[in-house]
Amino acid sequence: MHIPDGFLDAKTWISTAALSAGAIGYSIKKSREELNERQVPKLGIMAAFIFAAQMVNFPVAGGTSGHLLGAALATILLGPWNACIIISTVLVIQCLGFQDGGITALGGNIFNMALLGVTAAFLVFKVFSGILKSPAGRNISMFLAAWASVFAASAMAAVELSISGTVPFSIAFPAMAGWHAVIGAGEGIITVVAVNYVNKLGFADEKSNISSGVK
Repeated sequence: MHIPDGFLDAKTWISTAALSAGAIGYSIKKSREELNERQVPKLGIMAAFIFAAQMVNFPVAGGTSGHLLGAALATILLGPWNACIIISTVLVIQCLGFQDGGITALGGNIFNMALLGVTAAFLVFKVFSGILKSPAGRNISMFLAAWASVFAASAMAAVELSISGTVPFSIAFPAMAGWHAVIGAGEGIITVVAVNYVNKLGFADEKSNISSGVK
C-alpha cells in the first residue's frame, strides 16, 4: 500500500499532502487535550508494534505493496486522534529511514492509511458496536472496523494511482482492493485477538479506549 516516488502526479501529491498536514495538526491539538502522562508510553509501544507489522511487505500490481495496517487496532485502543498520529509517525519513519514509500508520495500514504484508514475504522466500529452490544457483537464490530480500514486505504491508493495516470483504474482497483480485502480479513482477526488481550491486561486507557463503549 506504500506508494513510491514518481507514481503520483503533482496535483495528487500536493493535495493529499495538504490534507494530511491539516489532519495531523488537528489530531495533535485534540491529542494534547486528552493525552495524559500514563498514555505516552502506550503510544510508543503501539507505534513500535504497528511499525514492525507494516514492515512485512509483499509486492502488488502497479509498483505498490501489500501489508497489515494497524489503524483499527490503534483507533480502538487509543482513540482516533492518537491513532492518526501513530500511523503518520510510522509512515514518516518508514519513508525517511527505510525508503518504504516515496517522499513525494508521503502525503498520499498518510492520507490513505493514517487519515482514511483511521476514519473508516472509527466510523465502522462506532456504528456496529452501537447496534451489536453483546461481547460477540463487539468482536464482530472490531473485525469489520479492521477490514474496512484496510480496504478503504487500499481503494483510495488505487484511485490516486488512477487519477495520476500511473495505472488504469480497471487494473489498480482489483489488484489493490482485491489483495487487501484478503489482508483485511487477517487484520480483522489479529485486531480482535489483540484488543481483547490488551484490555484483559488493562493496557488500554478508559478515556481513549473506544472498545469498551462508544462515547
